[in-house]
Amino acid sequence: MPFAAITYDIKPGFEKEITEIFTGFRRVGSPVVRDATGAQSARILSTAVFIRDATMVRVIEYEGELADIARHMAVQPGVREVEEKLAPYLSRPRATDTVEGFVATFERSLLTCMAQMSVRDHAPA
Repeated sequence: MPFAAITYDIKPGFEKEITEIFTGFRRVGSPVVRDATGAQSARILSTAVFIRDATMVRVIEYEGELADIARHMAVQPGVREVEEKLAPYLSRPRATDTVEGFVATFERSLLTCMAQMSVRDHAPA
């Protein structure tokens, strides 16, 4: 299962406030992601958020098409709520109020995956 990581440029010193934002996060309605035709194209398996100093990283474990994951996240009420609540703590604003803006910001914030390993990738000994 692949992982994606996106960064947020945040103002340092607000770790507690940002943690509180994610404590009340409303999960997506379904982990199943559908493409424009309605067919299942991806699935969100897990997410995690990390923070240190002026950087926050959201890690997403998924199956399928990452572009469809980004479009799916763009319309999720919980994701939109978090983006709105994070705005005062960002050192670089994110234009995520439209689907197009969210997807463009997601792509621009995406880290390059250098290596990825999982015990699930190997047959049992």
